[in-house]
Amino acid sequence: MLEGKKIIVTGVASGIGAETARQLKTQGAVVIGVDRNAPSVAVDRFHQVDLMDEAALDAVIEILKGEQADGLANIAGVPPTAPPEVVVTVNLVALKRLTLGLVDSLADGAAIVNLASLAGIGWEGETARIQAANTLDHAGVPAFCAAQGITPDYSYFFTKQALVAWTHENRWTWRERGIRMNAVSPGPVETPILADFLETLGARAEEDMKIMDRPGTPADIAPVVLFLLSEGSVWLRGVNIATDGGMRANIDATSNGLS
Repeated sequence: MLEGKKIIVTGVASGIGAETARQLKTQGAVVIGVDRNAPSVAVDRFHQVDLMDEAALDAVIEILKGEQADGLANIAGVPPTAPPEVVVTVNLVALKRLTLGLVDSLADGAAIVNLASLAGIGWEGETARIQAANTLDHAGVPAFCAAQGITPDYSYFFTKQALVAWTHENRWTWRERGIRMNAVSPGPVETPILADFLETLGARAEEDMKIMDRPGTPADIAPVVLFLLSEGSVWLRGVNIATDGGMRANIDATSNGLS
């Protein structure tokens, strides 16, 4: 169902982004990669950009508008060990800028998929901070982090909470054109940033890993991204799919007294 479809994939150089690009190519899609590093898999076109560079990002957006893509997979991200300003800029502000900059040029019926995280759980309790970030641009990130208490041990959680909320918020935004937005929320995944993730989460992450039979792999996550990019998901709008080996179900069950 992805044969001949033109898909933009950010974070294509490694991890889930690279595996998503590889699987898209096996299904006959045209893949346009975006990353600050060169891709590790063959793509049809590649645009190198550092998402921290607002001017460079805007320049790439202008180029990508000409693609009239059928899908956008927002997979690029940095780990929680990066400074809060970098985490918020790359994982949230730049992602939203890219998406909103491209949406008018996407084909009717296009799919937007955001890579969120199990770390996004509990977003409902953070709506004030999330709404405060709605109009945030690159330049405003440092002041925002200071004012809103976006600390190193919270920055990653905040960006993923905000991304889940943004996905829900845009469930029907472009419905008249058939453009849908959904999200995928992995748990711990064997990627280059897993060690950074575990370092930040500390004891909580160690307990989670004991419960899981194994960490996920990019090959576990990419098929869900592909499904949300495909025509088989046209009736999913604003959905966040937990792809985490049962961790979200475990959190929900145990917090409600279920074994």
